[in-house]
Amino acid sequence: MDLTALLDRLPEPTVLVLGGLTVGILFGAFAQQSRFCLRAAALEFSRRRPADRLPIWLLAFSSALIATQFLALLGEVDTGETRQLASPQSLSGALIGGAMFGTGMVMARGCASRLLVLSATGNLRALLSGLVFAVVAQASLYGALKPLRDWLSGLWTTVDTGGNDLTTFLGMSEASVFLFGGLWLLAGLGFAWRNRSSVWRLAAAIGAGLTVPLALWFTTAMTRQAFDPVQVEGVTFTGPSADMLMLFLSAPFEELGFNSGLVPGVFLGSFFAAFLTRQLMLQGFESGPSMARYLTGAALMGFGGMLAGGCAVGAGITGASLFAVTAWLTLVGIWLSAIVTDHVLAKIPRAHVAALDTFPGGRQSTP
Repeated sequence: MDLTALLDRLPEPTVLVLGGLTVGILFGAFAQQSRFCLRAAALEFSRRRPADRLPIWLLAFSSALIATQFLALLGEVDTGETRQLASPQSLSGALIGGAMFGTGMVMARGCASRLLVLSATGNLRALLSGLVFAVVAQASLYGALKPLRDWLSGLWTTVDTGGNDLTTFLGMSEASVFLFGGLWLLAGLGFAWRNRSSVWRLAAAIGAGLTVPLALWFTTAMTRQAFDPVQVEGVTFTGPSADMLMLFLSAPFEELGFNSGLVPGVFLGSFFAAFLTRQLMLQGFESGPSMARYLTGAALMGFGGMLAGGCAVGAGITGASLFAVTAWLTLVGIWLSAIVTDHVLAKIPRAHVAALDTFPGGRQSTP
């Protein structure tokens, strides 16, 4: 990607913001149309009732992984310069943070990206939960929760194990990496065929997944052509959400970059996709107990995502596509804790679990 002409006309930070905005708009639109949601996919798997959310997540995940590795093979993405592989990461943070995030995700009925997408369509529950998520993430990054996060992160790091590249630890060849990704893709297509999923929603899921390598591709190009140092970035929401909150509350404390455009881009993309398909609708909390559950879940996600170094998309798709050990630990932790939390909530009497729709049989539905 040659950005020379654009960089000659615009300042580097502006180009980075525009790149983040473009990627965000695409992700927001595709995620809204596909109803991409890790929480919903995990619950379908937990209840052994695979419908359309599981194949949607699998297709987004596998398309991101395969395309990222293909671009890395061509030399268009420099995976070694990503935060997940270029610097020491926390293994203990991945395990603990992933478990916290998965629990919070079920309680809040959506991960960080899903809350952002739903907020743009008029879901006030998601909007308030997203704000709590961002506040707690910011407190974990720079505020009162930072000492606790630092302590938990330092218990076990990749410095102790000699790196964070899973392909190196497992001795995976390039062929085995693509075979691995292909198996996930086939699984997604198999579930989609079995459940006769909408072709448009499946295509949108793949589109959402492809925004991850697109982000890596763009930021890699910027590292090679920009004068100032640029971090190679995928798509993630924990850190950017916290930074966006501070951008609105105070003067910017750091230079604007790719992530500065990502969050507003997702909001815009989701809004316009919902507007064009007539899916905008105001929704609010239905009771006090449900509000408490949503906000508690959002707080758990805010701290857990910052502790783990990524959210369901940042670690679960971007990091996993890079084959970062910590990202895979986070992803496994999210899935397992989401399944456990779902089973625990299913045993709570219906009267104490407000505002939950039901499957036949009385269990809570996906959003």
